[in-house]
Amino acid sequence: MSTESKVVDVQEQKAPEGKPLSAALKLFYGIGDFGFTFMTSVESYFFNFFLTNLAAFSLGTAGIITTVSSVVDAALSWIYGAILNSIKPKKWGRYRSWLVLLPWIVPFLFAFQFIRISDNEFLAATVITIAAIVAKVTWNFPYVANVSMIAVAGKTPNDRSQLASTRGAWANLSKVAFSYAAPAAAAVSAGLLGEVNKYAGVAFAFAALMAVLYFAHFKMFDGYEDVEAEQKNASAAGTDKSEKVGGKDLVTALFQNRPLLILILADFAKWMFNFVVMGIAIYYFTYVAKNPAMMATYILVSNLMCVIGSYLAKSLSKAITTRTTAIVIYLMMAVVMIIARFVYTNPTVVLVLMAVAQFGYGVAYACTPALYADTIVYSEWKTGKNATGWISGLQNVPLKIGVVMRGIVIASVLSLGGFSAKIDPAQATVALQEGICLGFMVIPAIVLVLGALLLIFGFNLKKEDVEKYQTEIASRKAA
Repeated sequence: MSTESKVVDVQEQKAPEGKPLSAALKLFYGIGDFGFTFMTSVESYFFNFFLTNLAAFSLGTAGIITTVSSVVDAALSWIYGAILNSIKPKKWGRYRSWLVLLPWIVPFLFAFQFIRISDNEFLAATVITIAAIVAKVTWNFPYVANVSMIAVAGKTPNDRSQLASTRGAWANLSKVAFSYAAPAAAAVSAGLLGEVNKYAGVAFAFAALMAVLYFAHFKMFDGYEDVEAEQKNASAAGTDKSEKVGGKDLVTALFQNRPLLILILADFAKWMFNFVVMGIAIYYFTYVAKNPAMMATYILVSNLMCVIGSYLAKSLSKAITTRTTAIVIYLMMAVVMIIARFVYTNPTVVLVLMAVAQFGYGVAYACTPALYADTIVYSEWKTGKNATGWISGLQNVPLKIGVVMRGIVIASVLSLGGFSAKIDPAQATVALQEGICLGFMVIPAIVLVLGALLLIFGFNLKKEDVEKYQTEIASRKAA
């Protein structure tokens, strides 16, 4: 029998596992990410502002809260995928089950991140810090499981690109909705909980929406995980070592996967841009533009651009490959941000340029999960072990480091500029304005250039190679 015939036979034998993407997944996979981003945008846009301007913590205390909570979160970021990959699958599958098990707890935890319970600064700061840590631990399991399902349900590079692009479009569309919903929700919450704690009500409501929409993902993925096979493999793990994924296998899947290591480093640039720019934007429009109302317009326009970028990512990836798309976009974002720095005294031009950068973020957000999925295929081809959850979970690492850097960068540039919550925005000094712009434009731009260089010289997985690896994996399993 020819090699070509063997490949056809293997593909026919594997057809039951290659369930095509449903219309619901093609159109609506990502509404859970809509809810997740809707929820986390409360923290991204308003957490620093809540700490310094509403809860009235000193700049030092606010910096400690954001740094400690984000450092602990980052330190734990690698464990979620490892746990999902190693423990016995739950009732509805190794990954899908987590879309329904934990999200319902998050609203109650997340709300306490925005409540100052006492005039005692140490006690109040401690409660907020603990709430921030525990809420993130709780939501990270479903987050990793959700991303893992891209590799589980997407059997081809095009399927994975489809899911990643749709997910990106929904996630960024949530920011558009957020620009309208957040101010209205905050106004209602202020009437119920008071001005200081108004974002607690917003956090609770938006986290509850996330739980509902993750449940929608849970329903959409019904039938894409072979639950019986997973449970049988887990039961046989003690006797069949080929089915068991242990700690050594997870380490091997990471350190013998050069493209993955490079991608994790390069992906940090995207997340640092996202979190630092979102967190400091309110300071730019308050103390540089001196027009806080302009913030709502910025959120709307920039996030519309994110949606467009995410939507176009699939087409760009098909035209010039996903890797090349990410490189070009990183460099474009850096260029427009540097230009924005030179015209920082013109808020309208800055808004337009930063919105263009957000278009690039939308493209990058949609591209990188597909690149991670390619490294999953490469890992299984090279090691013989399926480390989907572990590698998908590692996407959390650059994300969480980006959160850490948000607190460090924002606190540092504000301190450098001599920030105080008592400063009248109309009297903001040039030093403060330049410090804010350093964080809003320059630092993220530099990191994006470094990320592009890493992808250029370090990420060498090609689409045709990944397709070949998948065929070989299917042949092994059929044998």
